[in-house]
Amino acid sequence: MIANPTLDDHLAVISRAVFQAGLSWAAIEANWDAYLAAFDRFSVSAVAAYRESDVERLLSTDRLVHTKAKIEGTIRNARSLVELEREFGSIAAYQASFGGDYSAARKDAHGRFAFMGDLNTYYWRFRTGAPVPELETWMKDQERDHPRMREMVQAAR
Repeated sequence: MIANPTLDDHLAVISRAVFQAGLSWAAIEANWDAYLAAFDRFSVSAVAAYRESDVERLLSTDRLVHTKAKIEGTIRNARSLVELEREFGSIAAYQASFGGDYSAARKDAHGRFAFMGDLNTYYWRFRTGAPVPELETWMKDQERDHPRMREMVQAAR
């Protein structure tokens, strides 16, 4: 878990979840420094200001997943974080606004962010210290096992 995550930390965690989706987590891990460099260390203010020329630059950057939708989604997610901070005062306040209702938090994240399904929402909230169901309870509703999620939760215990 990240203690006292910054807005930039939130974007980095969300982006990592987005880029890992459907791919090897190890492959993203091996190239994470390239993502940090290419996306201005996930500075929310920088990424939120990206234009089409930045999308084209990222699509041609070595060691990144060249998926235009995920790159554009990362920009959308930076803009969503800015809006949430404006609306709630902080991302922590936004996350806390759901109390213990993970289902409502998941649905809201899905509507506000790109590529934020159940797995990515759980990953983001867990990594940033927001309330999530116990892993085994959450896993009962999953179609398949998520070994990397299990590893991450176990490492945090």
